[in-house]
Amino acid sequence: MTKPEFSILVIGGDGIGPEVCDEATAVLELLGSLPNSRATFKFIHRPFGGCSIDQHGVSVTEETLEQGRKSDAILMGSVGGPKWDGMRHGFQGPEGATLRLREVTDVYANIRPCEYFPGGRTPLKEEVVKGTKFIVLRENCGGAFYGPKTEEPDYASDLWSYKKSEIQRIARMAAHLAMSDAVPVKRVISCDKDNVLATSRLWRRVVQETITNEFPEVELVHQLADSATTLMMMKPTMFNGVIVADNTFGDILSDLAGVIPGTLGVLPSACLADIPCQKWGDKPTKGFYEPVHGSAPDIAGQGIANPVGAILSAALLLRYSFALEEEAKAVEGAVSMALNAGIKTKDMNGTASTKEMGNAIREYLTKIMTVPN
Repeated sequence: MTKPEFSILVIGGDGIGPEVCDEATAVLELLGSLPNSRATFKFIHRPFGGCSIDQHGVSVTEETLEQGRKSDAILMGSVGGPKWDGMRHGFQGPEGATLRLREVTDVYANIRPCEYFPGGRTPLKEEVVKGTKFIVLRENCGGAFYGPKTEEPDYASDLWSYKKSEIQRIARMAAHLAMSDAVPVKRVISCDKDNVLATSRLWRRVVQETITNEFPEVELVHQLADSATTLMMMKPTMFNGVIVADNTFGDILSDLAGVIPGTLGVLPSACLADIPCQKWGDKPTKGFYEPVHGSAPDIAGQGIANPVGAILSAALLLRYSFALEEEAKAVEGAVSMALNAGIKTKDMNGTASTKEMGNAIREYLTKIMTVPN
């Protein structure tokens, strides 16, 4: 029987992006090469962000956008850096490439898992963060990021708006994730500012109606987004489950969650255009996968970047786009084994290089995948 071949658009981008992307694609290549693999992967590489500005004069070409529409999934490294600061803003800047690709592929649901890794560099006490495991689900295609903008010398504005249908679909995604094995509790914590924002009042009402009526088995909690930042640092385990928020609040809360493991270098993310692929063999779900960290231009080219976030993003790609759950768990297990063995990059108080970290993970992955059932 011929194995299916899935097409992956790989956009390493800027800074450390290409370095960590190389390690993630090497993991997928390894999985595809094993005798018991269920699929292979075809990688299509394109410049993106600042490097695309240098090569083509735009942060993302129309050809790359079209390739994103056609590919089964997208794997990105990072974009931006001081080289392009002040040159271009908004959709014309390096970061605008990400916004445009998300928009044309309609990947409305940004999934950012957060889990405490023993031996990390969290500034919080271990007894506070131990046992933390949640997902920050950020609405990704609406709100202030995409609303009409006015920018004048003495005045600026960004329209922060949502339609009922946009809130309904992200609420349904939150409930589906809450009922999965990805979190320990069937709980959705919806974060908003309904005490001051009209958009948030619509958000709270629609989330309440959708989850209560369609997913009665899921516990729903409403939380003001500003106080959520304090509570997340004081007692992060109270957020175990799925945190759902709009584009702006979700951006803030997901970055704050990086305090819990102590580095953004280990945090993956996924942006989905639909509910995750439910079983192997079903039509793939379009997904855009990237580590949470930025381009880190200060360490680019030194070979010390942490590839764990990118590799775990590849695990999410396997799980959510293709329902390759066994392979996704094997990648996550290999990462845990490497970290527990003390193999860590500099940001985690270790000495391993980017490639050494990637090689160690792939060695453990091979062992996991070749052990007889």
